[in-house]
Amino acid sequence: MSSTEGHRDALPEDLNLDEYVGVTTFPDPGRRRTVALIWIVAGAIAGFVVAISGTDGVLVNQGLLWFAIAAALIGLYHLVAGTRLKVRETEALMVASKQVGFPVGHASAQLGFQGLRSRPTWRILLYSADNPPTKRGMVLVDGSRGTVLGDYVEDNPEDPKIWTNA
Repeated sequence: MSSTEGHRDALPEDLNLDEYVGVTTFPDPGRRRTVALIWIVAGAIAGFVVAISGTDGVLVNQGLLWFAIAAALIGLYHLVAGTRLKVRETEALMVASKQVGFPVGHASAQLGFQGLRSRPTWRILLYSADNPPTKRGMVLVDGSRGTVLGDYVEDNPEDPKIWTNA
């Protein structure tokens, strides 16, 4: 019997959602600013080395200069795209439930990003509180300001039998 027969691939405990009970916390996209600083520092160091050594050498040449420029640009983009997530999912659900105009039963929140600045946006799917739900809605909530970016409400076109276990 080999040593690999008893080994099974498994998720680490902190990533295993099958046994998780509680509120899911979404990571803050503002963490991109840390990565931005790393890129900017790497670009600055490379630029400094090019400035004191020139670009004629074997190890320090135009490739290092292009790296310095690219690293600085990537770092600047990460700084701009590192918008902090100030509105959490519970706040976004409250904003969305006020927007749709019907009592909310089941709801779901998904964090996405919009545009070149990669702004955090909550996509909230809501169903009415009656059984089976007669209305559903989709609301986009800005994750940094808490404003409604768009909404769509309609009568629920789904078959009511799936809601009543018939």
